[in-house]
Amino acid sequence: MSEYLRREETRRDIEAALAARRELGPEYQESIAAGLAERVEQLAAIRTADLRNEAQIREREANEGQLTRNQRLALAIVSLGTGVPITAIAALQVEPGLLGVLVSWAGIVGVNVAAGWRRKDR
Repeated sequence: MSEYLRREETRRDIEAALAARRELGPEYQESIAAGLAERVEQLAAIRTADLRNEAQIREREANEGQLTRNQRLALAIVSLGTGVPITAIAALQVEPGLLGVLVSWAGIVGVNVAAGWRRKDR
């Protein structure tokens, strides 16, 4: 329920309670006040639940996409493990061999840097 609708409903509840008090007299004042207090408590509980849900959504969105420590370690190990054969292949297939080594390691470093930026941006 939107905030505006809740306000309107609350305003109507208060107006109805005041009208009931005028009609019924002071002897029903406590019952009317108790009903209003219950309504205020319900609204507070609804608003608290809404705020919790919003906070959970924000937290989930913030954590989404972040690499965990174990994922970063796995990426580093895989990068080093694949870096050795990639380096050997690049050194043998490209003339001069140093150019192949530099390009292959630039790609490996690029993947790791991109993963790090992705984690920081979110």
